[in-house]
Amino acid sequence: MDTLTHIVVGACIGEIIAGKQLGKKALVLGALANSIPDVDFIAAFWMPVTKDLLAHRGFTHSLLFAILFTPLLAFLSEKLFRRQGIATKTWLLFWGIQLFAHLFIDLFNAYGTGLFEPFSHFRVSFNTMFVADPMFSIWPGIAVIILLILKVSNNKRMVLAWSALALCSIYLLSGIGFKFLIDNAVTKDFNNRKMVINRYFTTPTPLNNLLWYIVAQNDSGYYIGYRSVFDRQDTIDYHYARRNESLLALTDKQEDINRLLRFSQGYYTVENWHDTLTFNDLRFGEIIGWAEPHPKVAFHYFLQYPEGNKMVVQRGRFAKWDKKILQSFINRIKGI
Repeated sequence: MDTLTHIVVGACIGEIIAGKQLGKKALVLGALANSIPDVDFIAAFWMPVTKDLLAHRGFTHSLLFAILFTPLLAFLSEKLFRRQGIATKTWLLFWGIQLFAHLFIDLFNAYGTGLFEPFSHFRVSFNTMFVADPMFSIWPGIAVIILLILKVSNNKRMVLAWSALALCSIYLLSGIGFKFLIDNAVTKDFNNRKMVINRYFTTPTPLNNLLWYIVAQNDSGYYIGYRSVFDRQDTIDYHYARRNESLLALTDKQEDINRLLRFSQGYYTVENWHDTLTFNDLRFGEIIGWAEPHPKVAFHYFLQYPEGNKMVVQRGRFAKWDKKILQSFINRIKGI
């Protein structure tokens, strides 16, 4: 998830576990604790983009990292906050829950989390929530603002923090339920139309869990479409994107290609944009794909110009959004 989400969720967890002993410092320490796995962003300063894509949510997002660093951070915290008299088991609980909560939340979007690094490069992604979803983050965000204002002695602090996390959990569960409905509709449509599909995935479109993006793979490419939880018609409209893997032979950037193939989990297309060979990772969605036929993909990597690939994961995600596009997005969520 985005950084702000980890900060506010971590602050609420901090209040629940250590608020009585640390006061409002628990909010700050909790926000820091839940953000620690994202320390891997530092790799971007010296790694090429294709290496950084795999480094992010790699070892620092693994079960091994959480297991190793929980006792270490608990030991350091006990030394730093000796005067507060917080028991070792409380510190172990504090850091363990924070680190595992970060990993747990990240599992639900499309990027993929390396839970089993360094023993396996397999990445886990449940595809039930967009990487930044205000309806998930707003509740702990509001709670943290109120907690910063309320006096430490106010007995409503614990209730507020628990309520915020409960609402987050309900929203998380709603995404799982919606995915079940969408996947059922998608597979039913495949069967009714006798479409030959090797595999597929569904994932929410930006900032919501009501309109879903569908990518279905066959031998030569992908059927790409959208479905809202409010859609009434059974059939789904698709456009087709060819994989064009043969175009990869036109470049000598084999190391970059191998990393991109691994990162994309095989959901990719290759295109020539004028004089530029472009690798598209389909998992991150299209730019206003519900409104335009054959739109560009949000993740597009310029193979011949590696220096031009900053912010590659969400490049141009909201570039075309204006009042008209926003209205079309809302209308599409309402269903057809």
